[in-house]
Amino acid sequence: MANELIQAITLLKQKEWVDLTHTFGPESPHFHAFDAAEFQTLFTHDDGFFAQRFSFPGQYGTHLDAPIHFVRNKRYLDEIELKELVLPLVVIDKSKEAEANNDYSLSVEDILHFESEHGQIESGSFVALRTDWSKRWPDVEAFNNKDADGNNHAPGWSLEALKFLFEERQIKAVGHETFDTDATIDYRKNGALLGEYFVLDQDTYQVELLKNLDKLPAKGAVIVNITPKPEKASGFPVRSFAILP
Repeated sequence: MANELIQAITLLKQKEWVDLTHTFGPESPHFHAFDAAEFQTLFTHDDGFFAQRFSFPGQYGTHLDAPIHFVRNKRYLDEIELKELVLPLVVIDKSKEAEANNDYSLSVEDILHFESEHGQIESGSFVALRTDWSKRWPDVEAFNNKDADGNNHAPGWSLEALKFLFEERQIKAVGHETFDTDATIDYRKNGALLGEYFVLDQDTYQVELLKNLDKLPAKGAVIVNITPKPEKASGFPVRSFAILP
């Protein structure tokens, strides 16, 4: 007779699973301070086997930022516990607002409005901000969205919203579809990524460059974030996916 674990995985595999991860390569959009990824073929099948070398920053493609990425003396990627990587998923949809205003920044009022429709956000949740920015992938120009002066315009979280979620709702982690936590207009105004620093200062992680958030319910799904385990890493590409209720 199947034990409860086998029954659980059988149940899970009957559900719809949604990939939240971009395929990335040397031509993909990436943070401006990084060089493009390099993929090199080391051996081909003519040599007996196919093998490659990959060179890219830890924060490349859909990736997980460990707390140490911004904050001294916080945890490295390999120190994040397995159970932290599987969480109830909440998706706040601000795609229409981000389309109308590429500098849109999620507010506390937005969160309260979401809760008036869907109920209070539960403690321990992973909260994802849907802006549909991921639909610009893999068009580098569209993703960077620079104006005539060379300034990027992309939506994000306000610091106030993040403080509310972590301090008042006791959430566990966040994710978004853009390069950074902060809206680019807030970054230029503040001269720093205050939102990103705040998140990682909670000694937790975030996932950047998510996709397919438009295929998820506001509540009820679960997110799974799988990464390799390099020693003392500040972050690494992640395979994130959601299991729908």
